[in-house]
Amino acid sequence: MSDRPDRDLLNEWQTAMQSVAHTIASTAGGGTDATRRLLSPLQRQAELFQEMLEAERRVQRDVLGRALQPLDAVFELLEQSGAAMRGQAELFERTIQVLREPSRRLELAAGIEPSSRRSRALRAEP
Repeated sequence: MSDRPDRDLLNEWQTAMQSVAHTIASTAGGGTDATRRLLSPLQRQAELFQEMLEAERRVQRDVLGRALQPLDAVFELLEQSGAAMRGQAELFERTIQVLREPSRRLELAAGIEPSSRRSRALRAEP
């Protein structure tokens, strides 16, 4: 979100107010009390306008931040799910290795080719 359009609008407003102030000052005779009384509300109006623009930017940031929170939460859950799945896959692979170990030891003791190599060799034969 760019502050540029707001800044341009504020600068244009301030330039217009300075022009009005200069016109009033030159018409009313310079730095008289009457001139200051005329310029004071214009200056206050410019300050209020700037405060309004800043408040609007804060509200826009807040609304956008709140709108993106559910999306951020979904991505966080997806990341956690991926980590949980990786952990389950690792646990599954270790479980298979542990369960297969006794049969591998028996195959080695009996001089039998390990079953994983046998199954690959059988699949390779026509």
